Amino acid sequence: IPELVNAVDFGKGPYDANVGNFGTAGYVNLRTKDRLQSSSISAEAGMFGTKRLVGLLDILPSKRNQSAYLALEHKFSDGPFESSQLFNRTNIVGKYVNYFDGKSKLSLTASHFTSNWDASGQIPQRAVDAGMISRFGAIDDTEGGETSRTNLQADFYKQINATTYSKTNVYLTHYDFLLFSNFTFFLEDSANGDQIKQYEDRMMYGLTSSVVNKTNLGAVELTSEAGISLRNDYSKGNELSKTMNRSTTQFFIQRGDVQETNYGAYASTNIEYRKFSFIPSVRVDEFQFQYTDALAPTYTKLSQRKAVVSPKAKALYTLDNVQLYAKSGIGFHSNDSRVVLMNEADDILPRAFGNDLGFIYKKGNLLLNAAIWNLYLEQEFVYVGDAGIVEPSGETQRRGIDLGARWQIGSHVFASVDGTYTQARSLEDNEGQNFIPLAPKYTGVFSLGVKDWNNWNASINGRYLGDRPAKEDYSITAEGYTVLDANLNYTWKHVTIGAQFQNILNTEWNETQFATESRLRGESQSVEEIHFTPGTPFYGQLGVKYAF
Repeated sequence: IPELVNAVDFGKGPYDANVGNFGTAGYVNLRTKDRLQSSSISAEAGMFGTKRLVGLLDILPSKRNQSAYLALEHKFSDGPFESSQLFNRTNIVGKYVNYFDGKSKLSLTASHFTSNWDASGQIPQRAVDAGMISRFGAIDDTEGGETSRTNLQADFYKQINATTYSKTNVYLTHYDFLLFSNFTFFLEDSANGDQIKQYEDRMMYGLTSSVVNKTNLGAVELTSEAGISLRNDYSKGNELSKTMNRSTTQFFIQRGDVQETNYGAYASTNIEYRKFSFIPSVRVDEFQFQYTDALAPTYTKLSQRKAVVSPKAKALYTLDNVQLYAKSGIGFHSNDSRVVLMNEADDILPRAFGNDLGFIYKKGNLLLNAAIWNLYLEQEFVYVGDAGIVEPSGETQRRGIDLGARWQIGSHVFASVDGTYTQARSLEDNEGQNFIPLAPKYTGVFSLGVKDWNNWNASINGRYLGDRPAKEDYSITAEGYTVLDANLNYTWKHVTIGAQFQNILNTEWNETQFATESRLRGESQSVEEIHFTPGTPFYGQLGVKYAF
């Protein structure tokens, strides 16, 4: 529920010891609010039959050392497609926080999410060009699915003494997922079509716990952190099957139980001396993979263990208005358990080697940042959904330049712009055959906003994604786009009235694009070309909120 997000923490590259599996290109961490400013109800309605209701209830508004709230959201939309999407989503979140004696803090969070939808899927460009369907039409509109997630989470912070504190997070999640797709239409089965079903029922639990200590050695200040982590995933009845019209299962492609356990430990020290900081760190992870293949003729539980060590380091030097930094580190990305155990993959925990060199400049109301970076992957993976396999694509390297600016133009006017240039290549293919499919060369975002000006808030936001290769030889291009969005709202006492607009120039853009080989009904031969999901056309939405 966006109204509950308090902050978004993020980091680039494999440079943070407290981030383990998948921490290669970076990480994102959303933090929810501990306390609501007020209770509120809001209603929104927009084009394509879209409706959204949100209720936020502050349960302990008068308590100083405690807070609690309950939030509920429901959204429905037909979407812009010719076959109604019938999208339903419900979220419910409850959170309780107790600050005890000012030295300890306990947060308890429970949430449940459920959603279901119909889908028109990815459509081939040739069908649109020939006039068979529109951009918002479908070849197979029986696609769709449903999913839900239930979370229980506890966070505990304790100030042990003046220089030491601890943090612990414990969580339990149940997740289920059902998806029907048809990527190739009648390529494999000219009579019944190529619809597939993906199903998963997963239970996940884990914890992270760390201790932070600050001490001084003369003019040197040391901030040390040590932590442990555990995550266990158990997916029962994991299924990939060939189906027809969602109702008939023709045969199973994969079926079984997956269990993956990750134990982790890390340590880091921030060594500060005057304007210089040096942060060495190391992380150690061990994985246990288990898979029980339900399609095997006899019961067999496959199992394997693997450990990986990930050293990292950061160096920062701060001048009056400039901070210079250099970062280097090793991260990793676990492989699919089924591939590890059934196909005996060589790279079970392939590593990522990253380097960043950049600066941050701040003076007055202006902030600038720039960086050059490099990321090398020992093994890149591509998931082939209709085949149920993870294909290794060899070693890859990405190099790039990041530029950004933040400017407070006036007391109420803010602007920001970010741009990236990236060269992404496979290291195991010949020149001209070594492009990484769908890896962008140029990206950009910008925003211009007015905040709290006579009760008005408004912004215009844009995003740009350049053309990119859809195949390794760049013989097929995934087309780029520029899309502009805007929003405007006015608050009067307890009431806020707002409007949101997406794609205000009604740009024709594609949200997803893949080079896919498919065959339509009646075609004698298959064709490989761009298959895409169209991006949202011009969309408008009005809303009203009442706070109490």
